[in-house]
Amino acid sequence: MVDHLANTEINSQRIAAVENCFGASGQPLAVPGRVLLGEGILTKECRKKPKPRIFFLFNDILVYGSVVINKRKYNSQHIIPLEDVTLEMLPDTLQMKNRWMIKTSKKSFVVSAASLTERKEWISHLEECIRHLLTKTGRQPSTEHAAPWIPDKATDICMRCTQTKFSTLTRRHHCRKCGFVVCADCSRQRFLMPRLSPKPLRVCNLCYRQLLAEKKKEAEADCRQPEPIRSTIPGYEPSSGDDSDKSDDDKADQWPADTEFYTSEVSWSSFHS
Repeated sequence: MVDHLANTEINSQRIAAVENCFGASGQPLAVPGRVLLGEGILTKECRKKPKPRIFFLFNDILVYGSVVINKRKYNSQHIIPLEDVTLEMLPDTLQMKNRWMIKTSKKSFVVSAASLTERKEWISHLEECIRHLLTKTGRQPSTEHAAPWIPDKATDICMRCTQTKFSTLTRRHHCRKCGFVVCADCSRQRFLMPRLSPKPLRVCNLCYRQLLAEKKKEAEADCRQPEPIRSTIPGYEPSSGDDSDKSDDDKADQWPADTEFYTSEVSWSSFHS
């Protein structure tokens, strides 16, 4: 499919259309050899609630963003290199079906498709692209993954001390190491995790002690790990869960409230051939 579509006018037009929908806020997507293989609406489990997101699958990257006007305007563009992606199938919940996790070294999150067929298509195409890239680059599949953030509504109390109750005055926080929902007292520490961010990030007390112990052990053994291969693709977010969801929650969702984006009666995804 990639060989057939590469360097064709229809592929160039499709990529240009995606760039146009993101506008000036998005990064340029047209590079030699890049092919747009498919696109569709998936439900992303965000910090506060599940939300529809537009996803575009290219042969080397996965791009997603918020929907302002479907097929016309998107924002909050995020770009993930596929060679850093690992997929994990997840069981259905009462709220969401046809789920799987997209895991990378810097960001991990859960998505779901409108039907079992769509999930199979997404998984199949994603795995094929990842397999092709790893074969091409000679890299091994990633073994380190960022922890996905547990949604705010999953708990009303701190998941570490199990004492503090959250309220409008008592804020929820997330540990960047384990993804747990914790109170301020249980997450006062910051720790530098270069794999996630160049700045020290909030971590819970337990993870902080574990990270300190690991750092001490490494220092005693005088063992320096090789620098990880860093992606030069702009737009790749540095931490798990800390994306456009926060800013989205500060304003009303622009997706029409009466639109049923999660239904097996409608096909939201299409893959090009």
